[in-house]
Amino acid sequence: MIHPLAYIHPDARLADNVKVDPFTVIHGNVSIGEGTWIGSNVTIMEGARIGKNCRIFPGAVIAATPQDLKFMGEKTTVEVGDNCTIREFVTINRGTSDRGKTQVGNNCLIMAYSHIAHDCIIGNNCIMSNNTQMAGHVTMGDWAVVGGVSAIHQFVKIGQHAFVSGGSLVGKDVPPYIKAGRTPLSYAGVNSVGLKRRGFSNQQINQILDVYRCIYNKGMNTTQALEYIEEELPINDERDEIVTFIRESGRGIIKRFTKGALDE
Repeated sequence: MIHPLAYIHPDARLADNVKVDPFTVIHGNVSIGEGTWIGSNVTIMEGARIGKNCRIFPGAVIAATPQDLKFMGEKTTVEVGDNCTIREFVTINRGTSDRGKTQVGNNCLIMAYSHIAHDCIIGNNCIMSNNTQMAGHVTMGDWAVVGGVSAIHQFVKIGQHAFVSGGSLVGKDVPPYIKAGRTPLSYAGVNSVGLKRRGFSNQQINQILDVYRCIYNKGMNTTQALEYIEEELPINDERDEIVTFIRESGRGIIKRFTKGALDE
């Protein structure tokens, strides 16, 4: 299963049925779970922890040191979950002392030429389309999708089940369950199609719509909207997830699109 033209450091820990194609280099202090395939010309550096049944395509570089001038050589990791697909020339950098790791959850698809910087936390079942560029300390919730050629500012949070359109510049937090699009990036409605595909009921989707109508359509500022939601709307998991996300937002959330803003 290990091609003779691949280099595997003696300290690397590979499950018995890991397949490694030629011209790949796997450094020490690496672990790779059973059933994973590593394509040719892949570089897996010190600190990588890769789960079961992953597929890593040619040219990918996993666990290179952070592109952060504050990094002082501390021991950190990249942790990739099970059943992930990492396409050609993806780069995933190790963490720094801030979080100690960069993490990708289970069942994720990271498409070609994407970059995940130091200390990012990617949830389960996420998709990053081709050439998505993610700066450091970004958090991406479960089932979130980012369209291709998007750039995500450091420390941004993208909520679970959110959809960000391709070509976006993401400088503010994107709340859960919504679509984000246009220039500047703005609220574009609830991600109802994605939610239906994942088993959300019409009642749940309508309750999410009610929350976002309060935030974006009733003319209240964010503080007023959150107070109104907590006082007037029925308690449910989705409501509480949205309210908590917005209250904990460090960069502020994206706004509703307004006329006069640049829209390409």
